[in-house]
Formats: sequence, C-alpha cells, structure tokens
Amino acid sequence: MPLVRIDVLQGRSNEQLRAISDGVHRAMVEAVGVPALDQFQVIAEHAPGRLIFDPEYLGIQRSAGVVFIQITLNMGRTLEQKRALYAAVARNLAADPGVRAEDILVSLVEVVKENWSFGNGVAQYAS
Repeated sequence: MPLVRIDVLQGRSNEQLRAISDGVHRAMVEAVGVPALDQFQVIAEHAPGRLIFDPEYLGIQRSAGVVFIQITLNMGRTLEQKRALYAAVARNLAADPGVRAEDILVSLVEVVKENWSFGNGVAQYAS
C-alpha cells in the first residue's frame, strides 16, 4: 500500500489536481506493480511562500508549477523499477495536466511491511 502525498502551490483546478493524482497512481501501477485499487493519496495546496524549492538545483530550471510527490511504500523495488516509476510519473503528468518534467520532484520513502495498519488497529502485513 503506497501512501502518496502531493504538494503544489495554490492555483490549480480540481481537474488538474485529479489528473496529477491519477497520473501518479497509473505510474505506480505500471512501474512498480501497485494494485489498481490501492490508491491512497493526500493532496495539499500551499500559499505562495509556503512551498520552498530551489529554482535551479542540479541545473534543473523549476517554475512555480513545481509538484512535490512523496511516495511511502514497502521496501523491495529495484533501481530499474524506481527509474521506471520516475519516468512514468513525468510522462503521465506531462500528458495530463501538462506539468513540465523539470517541475516534478519525487521522493520515495521505503518501509518494512509491518509498518502499516489498514484499519481495525491490526498490522495486516505483519507475519
């Protein structure tokens, strides 16, 4: 179960936010084998000055259209799968809603399976 947090500056429409959400989820399904119905996300919009980023870190020119994506998921993906995930996110978000690849920052947080509870106070993935 990935838990995805998406942070953007205020100003995008509900349709654009949904397209970002769906594009990230499709990328996880395609690239790292997340089940299609396993979609848990938090989208947060921030006022100007409340989302801080360097506009040219590593020589990448970022704009106010920047999108931060933090994905918490189980450990075990290969480097190739992670690279495929980053590429799929960039491709999907470029297609709809038109986010520039330079404006997409993805961070993976890998956890062990017993660190999840899906409800009822139970660690469903713990052995």
